[in-house]
Amino acid sequence: MIITIASGKGGTGKTTVATNLAASLTDKVQLLDCDVEEPNSHIFLEPETKEKTKVYTMVPEVDLKLCNYCGKCADICQFSAIAQFGEAILTFPEMCHSCEGCMMVCPEDAIIKGSRELGELIKGTSNGIELTYGNLRVGEAMSPPLIEKVKENIDNKIINIIDAPPGTSCPVIAALRNSDFVLLVTEPTPFGLNDLVLAVETVRTLNLPFGIIINRFDAGNEETEKYAKKEGIPILMEIPDKREIAVNYSKGILMINAIPEMKDKFKALYTDIKNRLN
Repeated sequence: MIITIASGKGGTGKTTVATNLAASLTDKVQLLDCDVEEPNSHIFLEPETKEKTKVYTMVPEVDLKLCNYCGKCADICQFSAIAQFGEAILTFPEMCHSCEGCMMVCPEDAIIKGSRELGELIKGTSNGIELTYGNLRVGEAMSPPLIEKVKENIDNKIINIIDAPPGTSCPVIAALRNSDFVLLVTEPTPFGLNDLVLAVETVRTLNLPFGIIINRFDAGNEETEKYAKKEGIPILMEIPDKREIAVNYSKGILMINAIPEMKDKFKALYTDIKNRLN
């Protein structure tokens, strides 16, 4: 099973839900932190690192001795990562999406595979939880390839919880793809509702089953609940606005350790998801 935790905006409690849900389950579970630009699940789980590897992506390199300057590589590239100026071929690795289209259309086999470092893939364990996360290289703009590398570690024999990036852009789509169920974490504020609507549209476009978790539900208005009722979206959990939760969060302490009764609520959340899928 693959459960993805997402949100329309940052700071709603996505990682809070992902880490506490993983730590509440007695079944074997893997947490995959796909928020590769700012991974922070490890702060709360404090895993013992088992493996750390560099991740690279393909970028084209042109052998000018073979190139006949036909321009087909530049014509097919939709991202302007390769360009022709007379008898000069320029490549722009940072703009390349590694589709290999330029290699496929080159009649002279003049384009070969080069590489660019994306970041690191880190694996560890914490109290029976397997944690896998990516750490994007500073200055790197292409996070989806690293997200895909993280997701290659999905084990369909166990529970997989994915902590997705915030928002609704390409990195989020990469994290959401092939999920069995999506939990959209929001907060009961005008900003939270605005971004929740965008997230709902995204998940519906991908045709994925989903539900809502309202964090700090007693600190805002009732518009989020009204929206959920109007759209027929189930609210699967409400997390209270307690100072105790915030203080322990700032110290990297899981909510279920600070407020033990919350552990049963996260267990009930998982049971609810299983029942809905069945």
